[in-house]
Amino acid sequence: MTAQVEPNGPKLAVIPSNPVPEGVRLGYFTTSDRVRLRYAIWPKSAGPHRGTVCLVQGRTEYIEKYFETISDFRARGFAVATFDWRGQGGSDRLVGNGTTGYVDRFEDYWTDLRCFHAEILLPDCPPPFYLVGHSMGGLASLVAATRDRMMFDRMFLSAPMVSLHGMEDSLPLMGGLAEALSFIGLGPVPFKRRGDRRPHEGGFLDNPLTSDLLRYTRMVETIRADDGLYIGSPSFRWLAAATRAMGEAGKEEFSARLQIPLLVLAAARDTIVSTPAIEQLGLRLRNGRHVVIAGAKHEIFMESDAVRGQAFAAFDAFITDQTR
Repeated sequence: MTAQVEPNGPKLAVIPSNPVPEGVRLGYFTTSDRVRLRYAIWPKSAGPHRGTVCLVQGRTEYIEKYFETISDFRARGFAVATFDWRGQGGSDRLVGNGTTGYVDRFEDYWTDLRCFHAEILLPDCPPPFYLVGHSMGGLASLVAATRDRMMFDRMFLSAPMVSLHGMEDSLPLMGGLAEALSFIGLGPVPFKRRGDRRPHEGGFLDNPLTSDLLRYTRMVETIRADDGLYIGSPSFRWLAAATRAMGEAGKEEFSARLQIPLLVLAAARDTIVSTPAIEQLGLRLRNGRHVVIAGAKHEIFMESDAVRGQAFAAFDAFITDQTR
């Protein structure tokens, strides 16, 4: 079933196993290049005031997927603000096939985040601001940190997409091919991959996202409640944009521009993004470090209680305890 939070406004898909945290304010905002994005903000639910966590998602994700994690941040005294990137979740789709991941340039995600910061975070949320980003959102967050050091006080990243698993050496070739195909008009065409199948109950055993059956099933049920949230294969244009951004993130001069206090988590069992590339980034950081979470698959916040416990212990040491 779905719950409409504002008359004629955006909706949230709500299922019994994934209730919406109380106190949500849901709406749309429009970016500087006129793309409409869905957003949600929550006040803190307990503890002393600690500021606001700005939560940015990975490719294919959506606000509803993070209800549990949002509740965890709120219980620590943080307000939470989040939004759906362009082309996914409840935000505007950019190509006719709404299930294909698409973006013209990776810089467009910087536009999304910059506009969200200016239009929602600054006027409506209590400072200080802490950015939490996952996967593709982690890479977009790193790009943002090189553009504007003062947007956020600290940055906490989960399995950022700085390279793809097993493709560290072949990314330039893949990106070049995707650029060529985009140039001849095939940019919106999906790059079909086996791993981009619609999530279903029978796919748990070999899924690359989480080892937790209940949280995996919750993802399946949420998509079933609102099929419009589903995103499948990336387009060739998205692939070209993303590989170029990953190539930039792998350069030493990129790391040198990261001046914000930064903690990066990597998943030891990740088969989506490259854990070795995350470790290399972590070793080059001048104002940050990295931690590899044992036993974790790619989606650390959707993992088992034991894995999530490690992630939140790292978050508390790096952010929560610094606000006291």
